[in-house]
Order: sequence, then C-alpha cells, then structure tokens
Amino acid sequence: MTIPVSIQQRIRILDARGVSWREIARRLNVSRDTVRKYAVMEDCSPAPRARSSGRSGMDGYSSLVDSWLAADRRMPRKQRHTAKRVYDRLVEEAGFTGSYSMVQRYVKRWREDHRLPDDGFMELEWRPGTMQVDFGQALAVIGGAESTVHCLVASFPHSNMRYAAALPGENAECVCEGLLEIFEHIGMVPPLMVFDNATGAAHRVAWDRIRVVKVFQLFCEHHRIEVRFCNPSSGWEKGSVENAVGFLRRNLMVPPPNAESHRQLTRHLLSGCDAIADVDHYRSGRTIRDMFADDLEDMLPLPRARFDAVEWVERRADREGNVEIDSNRYLAGPSWRGWTLQVGLRAFDVEIRTRDGRKVNTLPRVYGRCGRTVRNPACLLPALARKPRAWGESPIRGDFPGKLRLRIDAMDSGDRQRTLRLIARASDASGFKAATAAAEHLVEQGHGIDEASLMTLARRIAAGETPHEESAPDLHDYDRFMRPADDRKEA
Repeated sequence: MTIPVSIQQRIRILDARGVSWREIARRLNVSRDTVRKYAVMEDCSPAPRARSSGRSGMDGYSSLVDSWLAADRRMPRKQRHTAKRVYDRLVEEAGFTGSYSMVQRYVKRWREDHRLPDDGFMELEWRPGTMQVDFGQALAVIGGAESTVHCLVASFPHSNMRYAAALPGENAECVCEGLLEIFEHIGMVPPLMVFDNATGAAHRVAWDRIRVVKVFQLFCEHHRIEVRFCNPSSGWEKGSVENAVGFLRRNLMVPPPNAESHRQLTRHLLSGCDAIADVDHYRSGRTIRDMFADDLEDMLPLPRARFDAVEWVERRADREGNVEIDSNRYLAGPSWRGWTLQVGLRAFDVEIRTRDGRKVNTLPRVYGRCGRTVRNPACLLPALARKPRAWGESPIRGDFPGKLRLRIDAMDSGDRQRTLRLIARASDASGFKAATAAAEHLVEQGHGIDEASLMTLARRIAAGETPHEESAPDLHDYDRFMRPADDRKEA
C-alpha cells in the first residue's frame, strides 16, 4: 500500500536526524518495513504510472484478434475493425465471455504498440497566396424548391480567409465555375491551389498517380496556376479548408438560405464571407482581413479573357431531335433529327451547335436523372406552326399561359397556325417567356394578336418592363359635344 507523500517525507527527515526506525514507526503509526523502504530509498523522482498490458482475460483470444487487426492495415481506414466490432465477432465466432471494456483496452493497446513511424500529423506552414479547395454540402431553397447545394469552399491558410460558391454539382465544369466566381470577387488568382484527391477536377487512378480532367488542366494553364493534390486519407494536409467547410456551413447556411438561383446564392455567400473577416486571426493579433492583404500581395492578376469552362462532345440526335447527356435527354428540335451535333457542357447550361458552329439551342443543365426531356418550348414552335392540328397533344401546350392557351384552343386551324407563327417569330427575337407573356397580355386586354403589337410588347417585357393594363377612354365628354346646342346649354 502506498502511503501519502507527506508521511514519506517525514520518515526521511526523522531518519536524517538519527531517530531510530522503531521510534519513527511508533510516532507515525506505520510499520518498520515501511520506514525501512523510504529511509533507504535512493531516488524519489516521479516515475511513470505502470499500465496493464490489457491481456488479462484475452490470452486465449489474443492471436485471433491480432490477426484481424493486422489484416486491417491493408484496408481503407473507414473499413477497419472498431473495438465494438472485434467484441461482437469474438462473441459470435469464438464464444468469448469477457467484457467489452476488456476488448476495448486490448485493441487500444495493440494499435499503440503497432503504430507506424509515419503515423500522425505535422504542422505545415503555408506561404501567403496559397489556396486550399474542397467541397461541402448543405440544404438551401433554390427557385422555390429545397435542394442540396454543393458548396465549393476556398481557404487561404496563411490568413484563414474563407470563400464559398454555390453549385449544382461537383464535376470539373462546376469546379472551374466556382473558382472563377471566387477569383473575380477578390480580383486576383492564387499561384498555388491544394485540392482533395476526390474532387471533380481529377481522379486518382493509383496511389501515386492522378488523372486531371482536361477542362481543369486548361483552366490552370489559362490562369498560370500550380496545382497539388493531397495524399489519400490525408485530410490534415488541407486542414484549413476542412475547418472552413464546417465553419461556413454553420455561419452562413443556418437557417437554410432562400435564393432564386445558385449564382444569387453565391453572391450571398461571398458577401457573407467578407462580413465575417474582421475577427482576429486565431494565432495573431491582426484581423483576418488585414492578413489577407499579405495573401493578395503574392497573388497573380486576372487574365484579360474570362475562361469558358465548357467540355465539348459530339452526339447524334434521335428521331425526335433529342441528344443524350448523362442519361438525360436534351431537345435540339425536330428539324435536327439524325444530325450529329456538338454539345457544350457547362456548370449551368448545355449549348447545342452544328458541326460548322451554328447555334441550335441552349438549355439548363440538370444533374441526376430527371426523368423528362429538357427542352426550350420555342424550338418546337416552328414544327407546331406547320402542323397546327397537333396543338392539343403538343408537349409544350402546358408551357403557354392559361388564358392564351384557352384562346388558341378555341381557334380554327388557320388562325392557330398564324398565331403560332407570330409567337415563334417573337420568341426568336425576345425569348419564349417574353413572347407568350406579351400574347397573354393582348388576350387579357381583348385585342387580337397582331405582329406589330406582339413584337413590340415582347421586346419591352424582355427588357424588364411590366405591361400595364390599358384603361378604357372616357367618352362622356364626346357624347356631350355630340348633343344639340340647346341641350348643351341646358346641361
């Protein structure tokens, strides 16, 4: 039994004064063996606490557990045995009757004893201007619908400045588009970017080999940026941006923001990042904004030309004029059936062109399988105008405003053909929404749909004007002047 240090100290003092061990034992109420132990002790320096080997009760199972844990070293980190899984397997496969805490101590001690020399982390120093990049996800309301937003987060570890851009996906086009938004916001380009090994910009094909997507290669060439990718299972190499993902999600995405588009949400995120940069750096008395000035001094100017983050592929249109991209169909138009077309894939849209460069259509890009054909109704108007009897079963009938749709329903074949041709011309000049909104307004006002009125009103709507309801002229004065002179005098 260990006695208090104060008693140990008293034993040694009395012994130094020449008091007999018998008398010391009587005075301090301890045994003479205890007095002898501390009186003759040569070194009273603190010693590390002895730990149990953790093998008590595990002797019959240690070799089995050792084999499981050794095999784990060849498995991905997230697919290795936990202490709970080791315990469950011992109970199920070996009839183990010991406690879970016994297994937990054994597994912990085994991992400590078998730690590799290169295990662990080391603090890295980042020179000004270096940027780390990663993705995070958060919920937001985009265009009235709840969506999972992919936030491209950029962090400057020297100053701890953080920025984010909202995107619909994590492919190479989205990476480039998000970086462009951040570069243009700060007005500079970092000379070095550090990426996670699993972003859409590149794919790891071997432990030491990365295959960079071509559009991202051209992006880096355009901006003269050096890129480095982290090693697998080495998130600590970009710990600044890992922390920034969670920080920005907690501070800028709670509660979930509401925006009309990803680009509007990006503007909200960038302004929010600027607003929270006036706090002190966690290691320095200077603010993050002040330290970010050091980053900017070591960065490159923006190129004069904006990089177009687009991947061009060729697709053959089917008999209905659709091209297929990532299992989704995009409508080029019935007149392009059987043509081989060029398709430009950007973060937010899909541009369709002929091989000789003529523009066919531009459609919003969708992610995941949407289960419907992505189309611009305007591209079907010419075909529908040629076959007006197909109006009732047309896939774009539902895209027309309600009152305009009912008016076209009531037309005979000739009037319907003329009206659809006029709307098609207005769509070519001002867009489908502006053309149909203009035609709807004319119907509401009780006017016919003539070319001059439709084209003029569609241009005004496309320019952002709101058509006003026309008030009926007051004809009472006109009626009064048309009455006989005597009647006017009496009035």
